[in-house]
Amino acid sequence: MSFTDVFHRLDWGDLNLQIHEKKSADVQRALRARKRNLQDFMALISPAAEPFLESMAQESFRLTRQRFGKTIQLYIPLYLSNQCHNICTYCGFSLDNHIRRITLSQEQIHREAQAIRMMGFEHVLLLTGEAPGSVGMPYFRKALPLLKGYFAHISMEVQPLDQLDYEELINLGMDAVMIYQETYHQSAYAHYHLRGNKQDFFYRLETADRLGRAGVKKIGLGSLIGLENWRTDLFYTAAHLDYLQRNYWKTRYSISFPRLRPCEGEQQPRSLMNDQQLVQLICAWRLFAPEVELSLSTRESPSFRNHVVNLGITSMSAASSTQPGGYADSKQQALEQFAIDDNRSAAKVAAMIKDNNLEVVWKDHELRAHLA
Repeated sequence: MSFTDVFHRLDWGDLNLQIHEKKSADVQRALRARKRNLQDFMALISPAAEPFLESMAQESFRLTRQRFGKTIQLYIPLYLSNQCHNICTYCGFSLDNHIRRITLSQEQIHREAQAIRMMGFEHVLLLTGEAPGSVGMPYFRKALPLLKGYFAHISMEVQPLDQLDYEELINLGMDAVMIYQETYHQSAYAHYHLRGNKQDFFYRLETADRLGRAGVKKIGLGSLIGLENWRTDLFYTAAHLDYLQRNYWKTRYSISFPRLRPCEGEQQPRSLMNDQQLVQLICAWRLFAPEVELSLSTRESPSFRNHVVNLGITSMSAASSTQPGGYADSKQQALEQFAIDDNRSAAKVAAMIKDNNLEVVWKDHELRAHLA
């Protein structure tokens, strides 16, 4: 069995209709529930829940402090390569964008790692385009042991791999994998992914199952908000999380909610989400899954991140560069994957967190100590 079996029992159009038919009574019932199910999550992300945002925010704050204490973990993305064999209409790394392609050498990885450590980070997220010939397993076998000498926690966001590959990467020091379906709307997915291995909708959909069977410590899920109706996409994400938690209960989970940002491809959002709706979504996730880590990236503005840091978020990226080599050499001109909105330094983001009476956590094991 895999999540594909669950996916085939779900109907996008029917779910979209159900979400928009939710009433105030459904939202109130969800708010009163001691343990919330998928129907409750559906109510909490529905238009009917918008007048209840203050109540949702208060409960989200309470549950977050109860489970995670007064902590925010900081991490930084490290782009190893912008080479990619896929054509994706929303991504700056897409093969049809005529840009200078870079894959970091071992020496360049050393320089990037040194620059990142100077900023204080112990948790790094490794990213690449999808180019298995140049940034596949042979490359990762060299990069991970090198980076493990610098960082206490290594997450990866790369092309989907086979279960045996994940088992090998775990032995090499990988702690977590982020794998985003982008959109769960199957026909729309084909519209956005025009060439390359990423066209295989179901191989990507079943990646989290392979990770769970491999025994990875943490799996990150999410949808790219803006590609299709965000409420329906996020319900599918919740159904995916629900399935994974029941079948791979030893694994920890995190949720991200990236909104589509400007990039070279200039894909225009088909489903707009305003700031208030993103706050609603963050609170809905916390009420539905109190134990799950919620992560907010530098895609969002400084003012927005300042506002929501106390409303359910448990981890944030900071000082991000989406250009390979961008930390050691901030003047190099390789194309970024998407436009960053929060350009503050790590020190300034840490100061903002402290100004909100929260504690900055630089290591993943320090966060787990707070949860014990």
